[in-house]
Amino acid sequence: MFHVKRHAHAPDGFFRCEAVGLQWLSSADGGVPAVRVIAVDEHSLTLERLTSVAPLRADALAFGARLARTHAAGADGFGAPPPAWTVPTGFFGPLHQPLPMSYSHDTSWGRFYAEQRLVPMLERARLAPDTRAAVDDVVSRCTAGVFDDPDEVPCRLHGDLWSGNVMWTADGVVLIDPAAHGGHRETDLAMLALFGCPHLEAVLEGYQQVSPLAAGWRDRVGLHQLYPLLVHVVLFGSGYERQTLAAARSALAVS
Repeated sequence: MFHVKRHAHAPDGFFRCEAVGLQWLSSADGGVPAVRVIAVDEHSLTLERLTSVAPLRADALAFGARLARTHAAGADGFGAPPPAWTVPTGFFGPLHQPLPMSYSHDTSWGRFYAEQRLVPMLERARLAPDTRAAVDDVVSRCTAGVFDDPDEVPCRLHGDLWSGNVMWTADGVVLIDPAAHGGHRETDLAMLALFGCPHLEAVLEGYQQVSPLAAGWRDRVGLHQLYPLLVHVVLFGSGYERQTLAAARSALAVS
């Protein structure tokens, strides 16, 4: 059984980019499997059909451990695309409203996050002055390297890991709809928390059994949620601005 995603007016390369990301994630030794790609062309992507089951705590523990191994498979830099993708831009967002997502090969996570993620969304978002000022301050701190940690190397990220892109199946979690790139591992974990993930604490427990997180990671959740929240402001309007401001203020509160 197959599942076919279609969009006659998809941007050039949209489905091929997704297919490459799925295959890159699945190639991580011991990592979380991604849905199997059957076929791809410019207007559609054919995938193996998945059957959902109720999420169990044991599955969440296993998911966390496997996610740590996916991240550990690494990437060529912060913002780096899967090696098989040679176009400088990918995509982030829903099928019928994808936004461009640029790639880079930065050695600084903060600089990459500011220049390639936050600033492009700031240019598109309509924000109140206090929200804009707070996000601008976060951009400045990121660019200055305030959030850089030499122990955090570029990880292999799903990139859009909200709960809707986590499929709980009888064989464990399977990933769908990635915006795969090299980044900070806390980004995927913050995305899981953004709109709620079943058994999230068990996922985190399983993750840390394999790869303990750096001290203070919970204080940085808002920092990593800032980009997807800005995307939501761009796509869906000011209803997400309060969360955006709260995320920016929490990032600025990190010592």
